[in-house]
Amino acid sequence: MAFCPSPSSSSSSNSSSSSSSPFESSNSAKFWILHGIMAGVAVATAVGARAYWTRVKKFRNRVVGIIPARFASTRFQGKPLVEILGKPMIQRTWERAKLAATLDQVVVATDDEKIAECCRKFGADVVMTSESCRNGTERCSEALEKLGKNYDIVVNIQGDEPLIEPEIIDGIVKALQATPDAVFSTAVTSLKPEDALDPNRVKCVVDNCGYAIYFSRGLIPFNKSGKVNQQFPYLLHLGIQSYDTKFLKIYPDLQPTPLQLEEDLEQLKVLENGYKMKVIKVNHEAHGVDIPEDVQKIESLMRERNLS
Repeated sequence: MAFCPSPSSSSSSNSSSSSSSPFESSNSAKFWILHGIMAGVAVATAVGARAYWTRVKKFRNRVVGIIPARFASTRFQGKPLVEILGKPMIQRTWERAKLAATLDQVVVATDDEKIAECCRKFGADVVMTSESCRNGTERCSEALEKLGKNYDIVVNIQGDEPLIEPEIIDGIVKALQATPDAVFSTAVTSLKPEDALDPNRVKCVVDNCGYAIYFSRGLIPFNKSGKVNQQFPYLLHLGIQSYDTKFLKIYPDLQPTPLQLEEDLEQLKVLENGYKMKVIKVNHEAHGVDIPEDVQKIESLMRERNLS
C-alpha cells in the first residue's frame, strides 16, 4: 500500500527534519512498510477467501435424486405399489424426497411398467431401466445415463423408506460436497440393542474422521462375550446414499468383490476397491418396509405424527 503525504505533513516533516533523529526516521519507515505488508495480506486474504467460497459453492452443485424401484422382490413382491394410508409407498417416498432443498430433480427409476404408470399418475418423472440391474446403485447409474443431463451428484433414495427425512438427504449431499476425496456418502443412526442381531439391519463402523471402515449384516464390532453390549453405541446404516457422478459411471464396471458377495452389500464393493466413503450420523428412527408386516407399523407411526 502506497503512502502519499499531504502538503501540510510534508512541510511539517521538513521543518522538523533537523530535530528528527535517524532512529525516529527508521522507525517511521518500518511502520509504513509493515503497514503496507499487512494491508496487502488482508487484500490477498479477502480475494483468496472469495475465490475459495466460489469454488466450494460450485463444487458438485448439480444434484439429482433417484428412487430405484423394482416390482420383483424375494421378500415382498410388488412392494413399491403397496398402499400406505391410501397412497402407494413409492408416492410417499417421492413426496418426502421432493421436500429436500438440495435436489434439482427427483426421478423414479424402474424396470416395471406398472410402477412407471403409477408414478406418472401422481406427477413423477420416470426413467425406464433394464431388468439386469443387480442393485439400486447400478439402476441409478443407468438412469443417470438415460437422463442425459450434467449432474454432479446422484442421491440414491430407497423407495421403501416412506418416512425419510428431507434433512438427511440434504445432509449427505452437503457431506459429499465438503469432502473432495470421497466419492460416496451415506448416513447412520443409533442401532437399537434389540435389532443388533437382525441381518436386515445393516451395521456400520467408521474411523475418527467420519469415513466408513466396514458394513455388515452381523454385529460389528463383535466382542469376546459374543453378546450385545448394551452400553456400546452401535451404528445402523440407513439405505440412503449419494455418489459423485464420475464414480457412479464406472461403478457397474467394477467387478463384484468377495466381501460384497458374502454380505450381499453393495457398499462393500466401494470400500474393497479403495474408494473413500463419508458417513454422517443423524438422529432418525429408521422405518423401512422390508416385509408386509412392516406396513402396519408405518401406518401407525404416521397416524401418531398426523401425517396423511
